[in-house]
Amino acid sequence: MNTIQRRMFLKTAAALTLGTVVTAAEPVASTVEFLTMIVMDPLAAPLACPCVKGYAQRDYEKLAKHLGSKFGRPVKVFFGESLTNTLAKKSDGRADIIIGKESVVRYEAKENKIAAMPLASLTGKDGTTTMTGLVVVADKDTAISAGDLKGYKIIFGEVSADEKHSAAIDLFKLLNVDIPAKPDTCLACTEGATKVMDSAKKNERVATVISSYAKPLLEGCGTIQKGDLRVIGETLPVPFVVAFANESLPENLRADLRKELLAIHAEKDLCTALETKNGFVALPAKKK
Repeated sequence: MNTIQRRMFLKTAAALTLGTVVTAAEPVASTVEFLTMIVMDPLAAPLACPCVKGYAQRDYEKLAKHLGSKFGRPVKVFFGESLTNTLAKKSDGRADIIIGKESVVRYEAKENKIAAMPLASLTGKDGTTTMTGLVVVADKDTAISAGDLKGYKIIFGEVSADEKHSAAIDLFKLLNVDIPAKPDTCLACTEGATKVMDSAKKNERVATVISSYAKPLLEGCGTIQKGDLRVIGETLPVPFVVAFANESLPENLRADLRKELLAIHAEKDLCTALETKNGFVALPAKKK
């Protein structure tokens, strides 16, 4: 047993004797030199555009620096819309922390055989932790509500995006609007919005489902002009941005990560940088 190991052993023994709990920082510090954080939040600055002032410019570099100072080791942050591509091209296959749309992270983590444990939800500027899918048509379309879309071509989001796929399908089933066994899908809200506008010029009956957070960006970036699309339906809320930890991390480190995330509400400058009202909050209890 070398000197460092002997000191750690004696410190642990002393703590146990006093009935206290040894914190995660010291035993883990010798085995984990740095943490890797992959950010897939569509409102992160590198993944969005600055077309709407004060919106979709979340600064996760500041979060990485903050967590690094708390854990005494660097937190390297990588941005990507796809977990698969980010693992392969940027992070050398490593993902200790993943922050992004809850359903997308779950879907892609499973595809990459990563056991991802949800830690906390990020609140938006309004304090909510959810989003919805918005059913939209061209402004001059005759449809008044989502129930009027019988016989329309409806473009959904990818299966990984709950707000644009499963939640939207549930809405149409409730309204008795038939959906094909294999629905038409598109990857991005911009793509769906453009298809609706192009189809309207040909007098074709087409609708799409976009994410509620995306509507200001579509108008701000000029993809569509304000008033070009009309919202005629909305899905039930689904979780939005959630922070996950890789279950391969030591349990005590995962617990400390959650603790630090939940304490961010007290860091006002960091909350401003992350465009959040209350920072990260505890996940809602699962329904029995």
